[in-house]
Amino acid sequence: MPLDEKQDALCANSPADYSSLRALFVNCTLKRSPETSHTQGLMDVSRAIMEKNGISVDVVRFVDHDVAFGVYPDMTKKGWAKDEWPAISEKVSDADILLVGSPIWLGEKSSVCSQFIERLYSESGKLNDAGQYSFYGKVGGCVITGNEDGVKHCSMGILYALQHVGFTIPPQADAGWIGEAGPGASYLDPDSGGPENDFTQRNTTFMTWNLMHFALMLKEGGGIPAHGNQRSQWDAGCHFDHPNPEHR
Repeated sequence: MPLDEKQDALCANSPADYSSLRALFVNCTLKRSPETSHTQGLMDVSRAIMEKNGISVDVVRFVDHDVAFGVYPDMTKKGWAKDEWPAISEKVSDADILLVGSPIWLGEKSSVCSQFIERLYSESGKLNDAGQYSFYGKVGGCVITGNEDGVKHCSMGILYALQHVGFTIPPQADAGWIGEAGPGASYLDPDSGGPENDFTQRNTTFMTWNLMHFALMLKEGGGIPAHGNQRSQWDAGCHFDHPNPEHR
């Protein structure tokens, strides 16, 4: 995905070295590969900025994988014959940045996106080496496309879910394209105006740089300070400022 002049200039004057970071882009389109995904088209703008800054980017089109429904890390232990989620979960674990992309259907994020978030939630009980929830220290954002209203509504739900399971959400961590409300051109359609739209390109660019900035700050700072948020300490009876019933 070619970047425009403004985006290229920002990359040329990068304020830091982001090459230690890894990003995972999860496209929750309903379309299987190799069908064109407009959501992927907009995500590719963010991907191009990150890759131009040396970030290693992996892309998963979720619907291409045989992922079971459920809220456990491995649903084959719950009666499903096959579940490719554990391999995707490893990619999430390896990433410093998670960018979720979804189309809009009936004003909502896709059913595929809901499934991805449910499976992400299944991992929320795991802990990192500091005894915090395992997604602490990672940043999250989202990209929404469609030709009906709902960019902010879909972003609201996705970003809430990400922060709830432990991701840090930078400012302006979402971007989208819907064109004019109502049936109309999708992002990659000829003459849609999407790839040239200044508002969409600006928001996508701001989102991408904010994800990069926060991911690097967290990585170089050793993550989120481990005090007052350690599940391992809470379970051990060290309830920080909360009175311990055994020592009243």
